[in-house]
Amino acid sequence: MKKQTSRLSSEESKLLTKVMTMGLGTNLPVMMSESELAKLIGVIYHDTDCGDELKELNPKLWEKIAPNADYYELPEEWFLSPIDLEPEQHVALMKIGENQIEDFTTYLRCLSELHKRRRKYQKILSAQPMPTMIQVSPRSLVEYGTTEPEALASWLTWRKFFYDLDNRSAQETGYLFEPILAAAIGGEQKSARTRVVTRSGDPTKGRQVDCWKVLPNGATLAYEFKLRVTIAASGQGRFGEEIQFAEDAYNSGATPILIVLDPTMNPRLEVLQKAFEAKGGRAYLGEDAWEHLEEQAGEVMSRFIEKYVRRPIEEISRFESTSTTDENRKEIKLLDFHASYQKNRILFQLGNNHRVISRHEDPSLSGDDEEEIQNEI
Repeated sequence: MKKQTSRLSSEESKLLTKVMTMGLGTNLPVMMSESELAKLIGVIYHDTDCGDELKELNPKLWEKIAPNADYYELPEEWFLSPIDLEPEQHVALMKIGENQIEDFTTYLRCLSELHKRRRKYQKILSAQPMPTMIQVSPRSLVEYGTTEPEALASWLTWRKFFYDLDNRSAQETGYLFEPILAAAIGGEQKSARTRVVTRSGDPTKGRQVDCWKVLPNGATLAYEFKLRVTIAASGQGRFGEEIQFAEDAYNSGATPILIVLDPTMNPRLEVLQKAFEAKGGRAYLGEDAWEHLEEQAGEVMSRFIEKYVRRPIEEISRFESTSTTDENRKEIKLLDFHASYQKNRILFQLGNNHRVISRHEDPSLSGDDEEEIQNEI
């Protein structure tokens, strides 16, 4: 029997499953449709300026999946709107992409992870329940009497709701940030169970590694990714673990590499930097960190890092400026804010910008876990 061209190998099948699905056993599963995956591949062709190659091969398909803007400017509805595809055409499209675009598979993995996390967070915005009084009423004791009880009840509820949304946002970003950067620079995350890095003095206990990379000469690198390093007292125990990571990596035969995207120096960051350098490692901060990541990623994936990670962070951060009264302090001029809760929807207004979020609450997402999620990565 003639082998079908769309048939996937075992590894390709695993890739397809990983790319199209996320969290199927959770309360908020995400599964892309065949049309959605095809359009996501269209975005990759758009990003890499390879659209003409696909257009020449299959102009009708390219017309269906070609985006008219960059990814962040495309509405969710565009991805979710179905298109007519031939049976398993999305699979054939993956194979074509592998042949036509350098680092296509890595690009697809990273972009699909970003896309699925964004899809999931839209579900969270819709489904996250409003807090109940039993959750927030005890907090009234520190403010009771400062305003009318009805206003205080609303204030406590809104505040807790935004806290829940922000915690989930930090959580989803944490799950997304490390694997994207690791894959982009040609490495992969390693869990403690793999024991590629073990704890000094006890080789039976492993350590989680943000990015494990083996170089062509056989040397190994153990990366620690961080958005920033703070001096918060609540992180003192974890800071000791971060200091120990450099020694554990060195004793495991790997070179420890520290990546910190925020270059703001403070005593803890200085200590951490010296700890990595003392064990033969390196620390890249701020601009040096971005340059190192893009150098390690290569031409195509450095474009991904620039377009999907660095540029959005810098675009948002530019609204923060140095305080006019304290040069060591940053501040942002906040827009006026208004929120209203109506049946099955919430309306937000920030300055002249409006946003409407449809609501279909899922009680299973409600919880009393107050542990702070510190997105320092």
